Amino acid sequence: MDQNRIIMNVSSAPSADDIETMANALMESLPEEILEKCETLVVQVEEFPDDAVRMEMDLDDPYELLALYRSGKEISPGVQRKVANDDDVIILYRRPILDLWCETGEDLTAMIREVMIEELAQSFEFSDDEIEEMTARHHQGMF
Repeated sequence: MDQNRIIMNVSSAPSADDIETMANALMESLPEEILEKCETLVVQVEEFPDDAVRMEMDLDDPYELLALYRSGKEISPGVQRKVANDDDVIILYRRPILDLWCETGEDLTAMIREVMIEELAQSFEFSDDEIEEMTARHHQGMF
């Protein structure tokens, strides 16, 4: 992937549109083993998890969740159709991501890529070792 740099105004935080643009640009560089499991993947950006997600995930703090994958086959948590009626969706939570970015000082693009890989890989039940390997492999390819 060509490294396109988004130049942001340092006086304001990246918007939801900025993060969505970055995530969509990263899509083609996700590990093949993840992309094989997604029929179609749509990126959505929300400020925080909504109340339903917070209750479903038993979150005390909305900053605990950076992203959430929803299968297009999912009827309700744990119940899936045989055929997808909707697109697969990864929801990135802007404020928790920006909070982590400020705390760590990491490159925002690299962090968004890592968040996407970790959320999708966990959803597809890859092992922790496999997820670590995918993340490391993609950090090497970025620079």
